Amino acid sequence: MDDVLTDEQRMLVDASARFIERTCPLEKVRAQAYTDPAFAGAYRRQAAELGWFAPLVPADLGGGSMSDNAVFDAALVAYHRGRLLQPGPFVGTNVVAYALAVAGTGEHTAKVLPALLSGEASAAWAPAVPSASASVPTGTGRVPGARPWPNRVGGPGNPVSATRSGDGWRLSGRATFVENPGPDGWYLVSAAAEDATATTDGGGGPALVQFLLPADTPGLRVQPLESLDLTRRFVGLEFDGVTVGSAGRLHAADLGDDELIARQLALACVLTAAESVGAMDYELALTVQYAKDRIAFGRPIGSFQALKHVLADASLVLEMSKAITAAAAQRLGEAVGLAGTDVPGRSTDANPAEAGSDLRDYGLEAASMAKAYVGEHGVSLAQNCFQIFGGIGFTWEHDQHLFLRRLTTDAAFFGDPAWHREHLCQLSGI
Repeated sequence: MDDVLTDEQRMLVDASARFIERTCPLEKVRAQAYTDPAFAGAYRRQAAELGWFAPLVPADLGGGSMSDNAVFDAALVAYHRGRLLQPGPFVGTNVVAYALAVAGTGEHTAKVLPALLSGEASAAWAPAVPSASASVPTGTGRVPGARPWPNRVGGPGNPVSATRSGDGWRLSGRATFVENPGPDGWYLVSAAAEDATATTDGGGGPALVQFLLPADTPGLRVQPLESLDLTRRFVGLEFDGVTVGSAGRLHAADLGDDELIARQLALACVLTAAESVGAMDYELALTVQYAKDRIAFGRPIGSFQALKHVLADASLVLEMSKAITAAAAQRLGEAVGLAGTDVPGRSTDANPAEAGSDLRDYGLEAASMAKAYVGEHGVSLAQNCFQIFGGIGFTWEHDQHLFLRRLTTDAAFFGDPAWHREHLCQLSGI
């Protein structure tokens, strides 16, 4: 993904790679050093100094990217994070920062956003998608009758509902498989509003609304989860009488909540795919080196034709994963107005209506294409690498299982490959 970069992007990549190798190599990842609050805080703050959490935020709010495409810059960092299986909610923090820059209240941009950009706090997103039975709003540029949010197992949605309660809202339900931002972190919660007047998009299904909650919100129960992925921490959120004031709700007046959530999901998918590609790249490099070093029957095992075919196929999958993820990052950055502009969520094109249609026709599709392809083939690549390593790859002391765990988890995070293939069909009106 980093073959053709500007000088500024090369500086970002080199600095990030050195920081990762020095601060959190695989040995510390395996030892779960990030579970130490002191280590996690220092790691975040140093990462923030490198600009890890700033690309998707405009300069006037304290952010800024290294090039004219902020999404691609963020994907470059994600790629190098994935190579050494870095911990922490990097994807979630960037997605939440983008959402706050677009739709946050004055308190959000004055208090929470600076904390995220400086590394003083992390954030995670508990996503939701509208019901598949919801009609598509008119004037969106989508194919008439298309239902862009398929409701099926494997999707990124959580059954959280929001009802009016005086001047605020009351949240109920559960959100599972959410990254843990820590006790001082923040959760961006997408919920289905039972009050139909909450919708801003004119759709016929339940409206979506979003709320920003601190981790210590009264009534919010945060339950640590045991995950297949040993390199990151996940939690389940249970909302029991959680009351949120009107100031806690995000207002995407220019876009509509449905549109903003679609963009958040696309960003999350591209960054997750980029992390997966980094993991695939590093794992394949380890496997190729092992095939050169391991001697059997008097010759390196990599010289045997059967293993050559496995490695060649894995290399092809890796290069295709790099290409589709880089293209998705580039296209999404252009489509959502994060290329050549300091105003997130707004395009510099002369015709905003055409820009919105362009996003739906290419940006969202590209993100789902990357997530579906990388999610499926990342797991198969890891499994094939196990076959090259043989028995040693199955031992607890070897790093192979960490890569398989990470790639398998990434495949399910923010929608599995089957969900995104269906999402592509819905976006295309098929």
